[in-house]
Amino acid sequence: MSAPLPFTPAQRATLHALLPALLRGAPSAAESPDALITRCEARLAPLPPHRRAAFGLALDVLGSRLGVMLAIGHPLPGARLSAEAATRALEAWADSALPPLRSAVQSVRRLVLAVHYAHPEVVAAIGYPGPLHLRTPRVPWEGPMDAPAPPAPSDGSPAPRDPVARAPRVLPGFIPPDPLPAGVHTAATLTGDVRRTADAVVIGTGAGGAVTAARLAEAGYAVVMLEGGGYHTRSTFTEDEPALMQALYAEGALRTTDDAAVGMVQGEAVGGSTLVNWMIMLRTPPWVLEQWAREAGVEGMSPAEMAPVFERIEREVHAAEVPEAAHSANNRILLDGARALGWRVTGARINARDCVRCGYCGIGCRHDAKQSTLLTYVPRALAAGGALYADAQVERITVLERDTGRGTPPRKRVEAVVRPRDGARAARQLVVDAPLVVVAGGAVGTPALLERSGLGGGGVGRWLRLHPTTAIFGQYDRPIVTSAGIPLTSMCDEFLRWRGTDYGYWIETPPMLPSFTAGAASGFGPAHAELMARLDQLGVLVALVRDGADRAHSSGRVRVDRRGQVRIDYRLAPEDQRRMRDALVQSAKIHFAAGATQVSTLHTRPLVARTPAEAEAFAAGDLGPNRMALFSAHVNGTCRMGTAPGTAGATPEGERFGVRGLHVADGSLLPTALGVNPQETIMAVASVLAERMAVRYAGVKA
Repeated sequence: MSAPLPFTPAQRATLHALLPALLRGAPSAAESPDALITRCEARLAPLPPHRRAAFGLALDVLGSRLGVMLAIGHPLPGARLSAEAATRALEAWADSALPPLRSAVQSVRRLVLAVHYAHPEVVAAIGYPGPLHLRTPRVPWEGPMDAPAPPAPSDGSPAPRDPVARAPRVLPGFIPPDPLPAGVHTAATLTGDVRRTADAVVIGTGAGGAVTAARLAEAGYAVVMLEGGGYHTRSTFTEDEPALMQALYAEGALRTTDDAAVGMVQGEAVGGSTLVNWMIMLRTPPWVLEQWAREAGVEGMSPAEMAPVFERIEREVHAAEVPEAAHSANNRILLDGARALGWRVTGARINARDCVRCGYCGIGCRHDAKQSTLLTYVPRALAAGGALYADAQVERITVLERDTGRGTPPRKRVEAVVRPRDGARAARQLVVDAPLVVVAGGAVGTPALLERSGLGGGGVGRWLRLHPTTAIFGQYDRPIVTSAGIPLTSMCDEFLRWRGTDYGYWIETPPMLPSFTAGAASGFGPAHAELMARLDQLGVLVALVRDGADRAHSSGRVRVDRRGQVRIDYRLAPEDQRRMRDALVQSAKIHFAAGATQVSTLHTRPLVARTPAEAEAFAAGDLGPNRMALFSAHVNGTCRMGTAPGTAGATPEGERFGVRGLHVADGSLLPTALGVNPQETIMAVASVLAERMAVRYAGVKA
């Protein structure tokens, strides 16, 4: 972890002046404003230096005389604003016609509120009792189910897989650290630099990388896995929200597009995003697979050909349908509301065993219930003789030999730095030579690595797809407690093929822990504080758009600038905006059908409806950058498969154009957005391509 980049005295003074307005009405904690600002600095520590500097620049803009004059008409320094003037300035900046001002104020607002509501005293003040293992369940949808498991069928076939734990069960209050498995190396265990060889190097251990590593290792390849994040076990997963958000997510869960308009939530640890996602397992829609064949030249992945692949993946990760009685109150909103409207909605399968419904899936599973790649494919790769280096930031891939086009692919060198996150030990150099290299660093990390290595160009970095997502809040007169229970066990796909097209949207449910909710919710001051005070009665739906309806244009890009800094650009295209507008309206109708008394959006000034008719106005809200909060946990498409090097990053076999033996195996490879959560698709595509690699490159095995 990089050391914090302290705010300058002027930046701290500006933040001092803004805090009373931002936190007016919020529960207080026994800490000074200086202590809160110091915690804000520490929260920025996982960010790359240029991203940390951007927060300081935001304070410079808001604290400048010009910035204040544009807001309230008086050229005061931001540090001299009264609480009343700061409130007016914050409102004006948030509504500004100037995008940089909106970006600056949203960056600062979200940071302060998320950090404030991470303080234990503040969390306790809004009624959150802490992790389940320290108390008894407080709502029926939390903890093991008090019901027997379903009986085996009378025909003698095996009982269906059951993902939920049944009572009674003692929850672990203390979990001692597990010893490192054989073959696992971390920054804490390396005593010097490492140089070694392998048949294959797999960079990344998420849904694509871990499956690829396991398939190759079990086919007899000597595999080395490299992971930029840390190696964690259930003893690490203390259910401490702020600490684990920093430890388990890319850029400490503060990654955004460059303009701060879209938050990008990606795992960065052994297990990747499978370690922190909400476990839903969804197959690729048939029409999407057919589109890939038609438009991208993908072969051997028709719906019929992929069906047994999906079945195999589901067996390997213990995917099973959630019992009807196990849904949380928030999922019941979606199930009951959509059914009342006559819309298509289903319960979901999740990759879990003995889930105790604690609700902390997004920050690692201390119960080893979630069957992430940390517990499934990474151990399989290790058992087959593979090695894993965690904390290993890969800096460059170099092709060492001229490719003759025949026989063994040219040898490649992967250079990484194994860097302790606490800074207590020296960084180590790690160099691995291999003829086969598979890049699975995610749709941000993969194109960035290829560009840094001089292996970019063409479609690399382009066609970023995000499944842009927003939340729709509903106020209820009954407990919902979105932080409790299995977060995501239902899906409404009534609008997945919107108005006769293959591009639409779907509606799901999220968990809402206090710090994340505080940063995501609109506004500040008393209105924000009131929402947080009623968090237990807040129901939340999320609408996700299958972006890319205008298939001729790329609406997003990942690139590396001349200073080596990763830049992320994305705009919600007009066709995608149309779908998002409709999603807001229809999500509100589900809330009302489920009994909500009021529904609101995440616009800068939330749009509020008290009846379904009033919710029709949601379609007219401004969707410009930083006008409404957008998020993405499905970052895909920046090295997509295809036949045209100018618009694709890899061949339909996943091989980088012009570099034999260099493959991609993560969400960046997907030719289009999916219209469903991507975990199962990425695993299945990686499985198909890895088994093809295992046959094609059999001659490289040691």
